[in-house]
Amino acid sequence: MWEREVAATSAQSARPVRRPRPGHGRGPARRLGARWRPRGLGQRVVERVVGVVGGVALVVAPLPLLIAVVPVTFAGGGARRWFGGRGEGQRAQAQAAKDEAAAAFYELDTAQRDLRISIETITAVDDSPAARRAKTDFEALGQRIDQVSRDYITAVDAHDLDRDDLDAPTASRARADLVRAKDELRRTKGDLDRFAQGLGPLLEQAETQLARLAPAVERARQALRAAGGALDAVRGSGLRADDLAARLAALAPELTKLNEGAGRHGVQETIRRADDVLRRAEAVRGEAERLPERAAEIDRRLVSLRTRAQAITTRTEGVAPVLSELRRRYSAACWQDLQTVPAQAAGDVARAEAKLKEAQEARDEQRWADATALLTTVRALLNTTDEAVSAAGDRLRRLDEVSYDRNKEVERTRFAIRDAQRLAMAGRDTPDPRHARPLDGAVERLDRAIAGLEGRHPDWWHFLSETEAVRQTVAHVVQEIREERGGSAH
Repeated sequence: MWEREVAATSAQSARPVRRPRPGHGRGPARRLGARWRPRGLGQRVVERVVGVVGGVALVVAPLPLLIAVVPVTFAGGGARRWFGGRGEGQRAQAQAAKDEAAAAFYELDTAQRDLRISIETITAVDDSPAARRAKTDFEALGQRIDQVSRDYITAVDAHDLDRDDLDAPTASRARADLVRAKDELRRTKGDLDRFAQGLGPLLEQAETQLARLAPAVERARQALRAAGGALDAVRGSGLRADDLAARLAALAPELTKLNEGAGRHGVQETIRRADDVLRRAEAVRGEAERLPERAAEIDRRLVSLRTRAQAITTRTEGVAPVLSELRRRYSAACWQDLQTVPAQAAGDVARAEAKLKEAQEARDEQRWADATALLTTVRALLNTTDEAVSAAGDRLRRLDEVSYDRNKEVERTRFAIRDAQRLAMAGRDTPDPRHARPLDGAVERLDRAIAGLEGRHPDWWHFLSETEAVRQTVAHVVQEIREERGGSAH
């Protein structure tokens, strides 16, 4: 019985026992395949064997031999000690250095990836020399990061800290190599962080541009949709708006490029295109919304200009009696330039009526721009004709007034001259020659105009023309004086 018990105990003590793997960063890891025997197991077997032998008074083998065999059987065949010792301390320090180097490597890799995103953001938006220089400097830093990363990986691969036979000198060398790799990784990360701080202004500007990108594109798309909706509403009211439809269709290629995105066309170019599409689409929408009102306005102008043309035609018929009166009462110099007014007025009205017909045709064909241009031409013709027709009547009225009382025109002109002379002498003992000469000339010119009225058939129109010219000269001098004094006051 006791032989089986001893054999069972020996077999149990000889079975390989796996020691749990230490946690990461808690000390040297051990291979799961290594065989370990619990400390004190041989002693328990010896005590059990001795007890059994004492009970049955039998000895299978000499006790010294048994005791000599037990340590050899349970000591693990030269395995290192599990706790304590200089070798274990060096292994733990090397493992700690390895963990710190791994953390530094991860931090550097993370910082590099984050900074690469920033560089890509800057270069996508900014093509300035500063942005290009930042990209070049980052590439140089990337080469340095690749080098220190290779050195770190080489240091890790060069030392197996899980080896059972790792001695103290080897562990010390591993720790030194890993500490050196860690320090270089952290030094490089410091340089990378300082470089990232210097990119602040460029990155802020780039992010501002990127923040504008999506809203700008979306606004352009919404403007296109709004323009299309406004155009559909106009067409629904019976207006074709072919020119607006053509302008809107011309924006289709621009919308395609916007949909292709900034990755293909660049951020700044995409923003510029979006702003251009927005402006053009809003212009189309605005014109489409105003088109019904524009059509109604053209209709009103057609009616108004037709009425005005008819009124001028009627007034033109009254020019002939006015000219007859002028010829009867005044010299040829007073009315000779008005002789062509009736014929010229009739011709201008005829041309205006022809343009009105063309404008009506353009309105019926919904050629809004042509209709507007033609109506502008009609209005200019009628304005010119109206002034010519009115000139004959105004001429007769003014000539009647001055021939009845010339003094009113003379006093009006002399008052303007005296007012200018007082202004020229204000704050001065003598007038400035630049102002005095034209004012003296104005006085002489007025005197000559008055003297020209002597005779049997005075040229009253020449007199009125001269007094008007004198007042204009005086007004010019007054303006110069005020501008000079206003400038010196400042």
